[in-house]
Amino acid sequence: MRARDSARLSAVRLILAAVKQREVDERKELSDAEVTSVIEKMIKQRRESIVQFEQASRKDLVDVEKFELEVLSGYLPQQMNEAELSQAVDAAVAEAKPAGIKDMGKVMALLKPRLAGRADMGKVSALVKTRLSG
Repeated sequence: MRARDSARLSAVRLILAAVKQREVDERKELSDAEVTSVIEKMIKQRRESIVQFEQASRKDLVDVEKFELEVLSGYLPQQMNEAELSQAVDAAVAEAKPAGIKDMGKVMALLKPRLAGRADMGKVSALVKTRLSG
């Protein structure tokens, strides 16, 4: 507020409103993991909106969504790099001992709590699928 950065303030208020809404809906105070999941959901929504606005040639709205995406990403834990992600997937595959692609759910169930907020689960899912089918 003091910096008079109204765009950033607006994005932060969106986060606070979403967290507060979920707390009211569930009638409890959210844990850090639950707040992270709220932010991840907001990030996913922004990414989907960006694609739709680009298809509609709405550069003004794309810029707003990209800025909000950048602000939201700043409130997530440090993202894993490709090597760390690959190592985590290999460990989960070794632990789950899947019989094939049909056991992808077992591997993802192991990875989801470990990687929450630290990796895009879409990328993780694609990586697991290639590991299990190859």
